[in-house]
Amino acid sequence: MVKDGAKHEHSGKIWIARRVVQVFALLLFCLPAIMLGFGLFGTFSGKEQIGTTASMLPFFGSLSSSSIASLVLIDPFAILQTIAASKTFDVKWLIGILPVVLFYGLIKGRAFCGWVCPVNFLLEGVNWLREKLGIQVQEHALPRHTKLFVALGILVLSAITSKLVFEMLSPISAINKGIIFGSLTGLITLAAILVAELLWGKRIWCRALCPLGGFYEALGAVGLVSVKMDHDACIHCNKCKDVCLADPEILEPVLADETKRVEAGDCMACAACCDVCPTKALTLGLAAPTRTASAGKSAEAGGVKAAKSTKDTAA
Repeated sequence: MVKDGAKHEHSGKIWIARRVVQVFALLLFCLPAIMLGFGLFGTFSGKEQIGTTASMLPFFGSLSSSSIASLVLIDPFAILQTIAASKTFDVKWLIGILPVVLFYGLIKGRAFCGWVCPVNFLLEGVNWLREKLGIQVQEHALPRHTKLFVALGILVLSAITSKLVFEMLSPISAINKGIIFGSLTGLITLAAILVAELLWGKRIWCRALCPLGGFYEALGAVGLVSVKMDHDACIHCNKCKDVCLADPEILEPVLADETKRVEAGDCMACAACCDVCPTKALTLGLAAPTRTASAGKSAEAGGVKAAKSTKDTAA
């Protein structure tokens, strides 16, 4: 049975904006290949001569590595694997990952997952299909922080095997590089994820297993863009939890009035919760990391206790 809140998931201005960005991100990587004279999925356009080289284009690459003019952008997690596998470090790698880390670090780490990642885009469709078919799966098949340990395990395996383990299995490559270059890398992984999503656990890959999601979760706790809560407007209908792409658990502190923003690094900044909120108590915007209300209350209680102790001592 589809929950009431889920019926409204596929609507709202932010939902539409996310779809535009996700489709644009897919098309953006396809355009350079077409401009070079190639077709998509690794096909050839039929031109006898390719008149343009990649270095002549203002943009070229994939989600693993791209160049914008003279600026090279590299996937930070891929570089961590490279360092682990090669046991070396090149300062050029730092230059390549710094803009990416700063961008997502300042906004919200897992905004990549919610707004750019083609696998999440596909799996949102699988989630919709499963609900339409009435297939029941586990809400929490695995703890959401499992992906942090998966990411660490990938780095350890890369060090042991001297190979970029996740890059060899990445389902992102199966979509991104598959469409652009016809690459089959990660296709089996993607197929396994689709089956797991449909029959085992709700958003099991993005919530609990994706190592790249684990990397961005670690980065996401310091982002300046968050879902903010107006506690006076909240009616505790829980529709926000019904549609959360990351995990309903991340909304519990803000719903319990312990904090004014969703602070979990898991948050994808997808704002599905904002779109579905009937009173607009939840909004997406700038919200610097702050102490939780519970921490403030604990500090206040500690201050009262200390003052009382001082008074007793003086007496």
